Amino acid sequence: MIPLVPEAIQNYADAFSSPEPELFKELAHETRATQKDPQMMVGHSEGLLLRLLVLLSRARRVLEVGTFTGYSALAMASALPADGELITCDVDPKSTSLAQKFWARSPDGKKIHLKLAPASDTIATLQGPLDFVFIDADKPNYIKYWEAVLPLVRGGGVIVADNVLWSGRVLDPKDENDRALAAFNAHVTRDGRVEHLMLPIRDGVTVAVKR
Repeated sequence: MIPLVPEAIQNYADAFSSPEPELFKELAHETRATQKDPQMMVGHSEGLLLRLLVLLSRARRVLEVGTFTGYSALAMASALPADGELITCDVDPKSTSLAQKFWARSPDGKKIHLKLAPASDTIATLQGPLDFVFIDADKPNYIKYWEAVLPLVRGGGVIVADNVLWSGRVLDPKDENDRALAAFNAHVTRDGRVEHLMLPIRDGVTVAVKR
């Protein structure tokens, strides 16, 4: 992933944001040490953004499409009330086993329910309303996930999609992932059911609110 924000600016922004909890630092360190593609982890700045958005939206029921090592799930779960629920979908037992190890060490881990199956299969079993959805999985299926989850989201609910700038490659798409994300961005822009904003945070984050 090519940084979209200069490192010095990112470091300054991090220094003047809420600090990263120690458990999250440890999870990030172990992810970098053990995972083939550690850049898939959202990291502190985006994790904090997700936490704040969950708080602001007063979400009680969250769906995450793409778990990886569980940093984003734990960040969002930390903003849920004690009886809140976060359903997270993934197909990789190795990365999610690391996630579960860290969830077990957090009082917020009990709010997280892992569905180890294709996300589309899990979404098909869910009933609304959902308050908040985070999409961060296989890029060619982003539009499919969007269309599947949007009817389940309540009015005023939030959908967040990660990697929407894709290291700038959406400007000149060449491979399947480039084209899929460029198509997804155009799809969201044409969708009158939401109001949305694309933010140049990490690899690009789109925040949408259902009308």
